[in-house]
This record gives sequence, structure tokens and C-alpha cells, in this order.
Amino acid sequence: MGVARGLGIFAGTLVILGAGLYGPVTLVGPLPAASVTALPASAPDAASVPPALPTTGASAVTEAPDTAPLAVAGTPDAVPMAGITKTITALVVLDAKPLVDGAPGGTVPITSDDYLNYVDYRDAGTRTVTVYTEDQWTQREMLQALLLGSSNNHADTLARWAFGSTEAYVEAANAWLVENGMTETTVVDATGLDEASVGTAKDLSRLAALALTNPAISSVLAEPVTGLPSRRGITNTTTYLPEQQVVGISRSYTDAAGICLLFAGDVTIEGESYRFYGAFLRQPDWDTLETAVTAVMESARAGVTPTPVLAEATPVVSFTTAWGDSANGISGASPARLRWSAATPEIDVKTDEVTSAGTGTKVGSISVVDGSTSARTSLTLDGALTDPGVFWRLSHPIPVIGALIDSLND
Repeated sequence: MGVARGLGIFAGTLVILGAGLYGPVTLVGPLPAASVTALPASAPDAASVPPALPTTGASAVTEAPDTAPLAVAGTPDAVPMAGITKTITALVVLDAKPLVDGAPGGTVPITSDDYLNYVDYRDAGTRTVTVYTEDQWTQREMLQALLLGSSNNHADTLARWAFGSTEAYVEAANAWLVENGMTETTVVDATGLDEASVGTAKDLSRLAALALTNPAISSVLAEPVTGLPSRRGITNTTTYLPEQQVVGISRSYTDAAGICLLFAGDVTIEGESYRFYGAFLRQPDWDTLETAVTAVMESARAGVTPTPVLAEATPVVSFTTAWGDSANGISGASPARLRWSAATPEIDVKTDEVTSAGTGTKVGSISVVDGSTSARTSLTLDGALTDPGVFWRLSHPIPVIGALIDSLND
């Protein structure tokens, strides 16, 4: 209670007592509102089948680029990420030079330096796509070579085209990673051939989500190779286990990184589609990777279930009256969404002023945010807040008169 309000109530009490109005005021005047205390938010019931991740290497799966991972397994450390680095290159370049879905984008000329760079990569036995001096590639064609063909020379050329030099690109890429919350991931090149380009599975599962929610990248991954890239022999190296409803983003290998896969998985439950995103790093061989991806897809089909954003009758606040009654404010029904793991939702509660009310009375509203889903639902009482009766009113003049003064000031 503030000092000024306390003095006002004291003065008002003296006036009421002096005027002989004590009995009528305390018997019929308004009651003080119940105090409201927020209750700790809790997660809904966990899925019966959690994500099945391999114990080898490093792995993680997530629902969206801005949510916590559904599961993480293996080493939590940043490790070499091979061709996944090229997905970072694509996103950073698109951040600097956006590409409208379906548009060819700007023209990327192939210089003599680009050609010599291609020859060096080719002679070293790494993945390349042929270029010739004075070629004219569109930005979309460059992305096809980079993402579908995993071309190392196109990674460098695209980085130089967008930022002037690979050094300037690396600086911009690391700033972009920090800006997008992937603080444990670092690049030193545009290709991932350098083992110092490293990332955590946790970060890279979010990278997968960012990649497939980018219209330019998702369209390049989904469309057939055409035009100049087709004539240069580009084939889609990202496709992996489509019969399992896996959407490949990057599939690569280096001696330092082992086998790495960036992907999304799709499942359909009761006619509704659900997608999650994943990163598997340092897998020792292709058989191990296939077993791991098959297992995580099977666990998704078994574990993803439609559940409400906030379980009905969840206590979110507690109401307590000055005379000792208490009751919880509980949530009403909210829409169901497909979920795989039990995350604690963000809850914003708006309460009405409550003095006395019966069980089931609506006393406010609740806004719930769970990942990419938001919903509103009602707030009701799970018990009664009763009138305190004549004796309490007569024996507690200050809170009753304080409520009267507050009502007159409203």
C-alpha cells in the first residue's frame, strides 16, 4: 500500500466514523479485490516416443529456427561440418542479395580467377561444377550448382560476387551466424573443406529450418535442374531417403568431418502434416547414417501426436482474498497442434478484478505461444471466492473503506 493511499484511507475512515456511517458503509460497500499470483508454467505431457538420435557423432532435431531443440545427442561440441558450410554460404549471400522466388536474380560473370579456382578444386579431387571464363551464370543457377551440385568453386565465386572477396564474406558470415543465434558455429571459408569451419548439431538443426523456410533455397532444392547447370552436368546430390519422407538439404563428407547430413523430415498424422529439421554430423559410414535417419523418422511417426497448445484446466494464476479464500484461475480449451516434445509454453494472463465469484466464473483471458503456434483461451475459477459475511466486514473497516475510496476514484 502506498503512503499517500494509506493516508487517504485513514482520513476517509475518520470521516466515515465521525459521520456515523460506519455500519452502512462496511455492510454494503465494495470489497477489496483478490490478489493475483502467477503460478509456474508447466510443459504438457511429454510424447510417449521421443526423437531417436544416434549415439555416434553429433545430432539434433528441432521444430523451427527460433525454438529450442527437440533433442540433442552425441557430442555437444562444435565439429567440422563439411558441405553444410555451403548452406551457410547460400543463406548469407541471399541475405545480402535477396532472390525473389522463381526469379533468375543477378548475373554472376565467371572471371579468369574463377576458372583457375575451378581447376585447382578439380585437380584436388573435390566436388566441382565446370565453368569457363566469360560464362554468365544467374544467381539462381549459381545456387543450383552450390546446393545441388555441392560445387566448391561456385561457393567461392558466389561469395566473391556478393561480398567482393572471400575474406569479406567470412566476416559477414560469422556476423550473420551470431545475429541468428548460432553462436557456437564458425566459418573460415565458403566451402567447408577447411576443418576449422565448425558447428554444433544444435545450431545446425536450426540452420536446416532457416534454409527450408527460405523460398529461394526451398525452390532450388525442389525443382529440376535446367538451363546452364543442366548442360554442365549438375545432378541433385541432396536427395536422400525420399521414401522415408526425408528432404535433404546437404549431404557431404570430408576426412575431418565424416559424413554429414542436413535435412528435414515430414510425417502426416490424422491428415495433418508435421515437419521437423535435423543435423547429423560425424557419422562414420553410410550404413550408420541410413540406420540413424530411418530410426528418427520411425520415432517421429510414432511420437508426433495432436495435443492442445495448453492443456485444459491448467492452473496459471492463484486468487487470494483478504479474508482468506483462495482459488486457482485455470485455462479453458485451446486448439490442438501436432507436437513431438513437451515444451513449456509462454503464457500471458489478463485478469479481471475479482472480489467474490462462484466456481467456473470467467475471470480473464490467456494468450499462449508455443513455438510457432499461438492461441487465446478463457480463464475461469476452479473454486468459489465467497462473500466474507457481516462479521468480517464490521471487524475490518480499513480494507472495506479502502475499496470504497478506490471505487470512487476509478
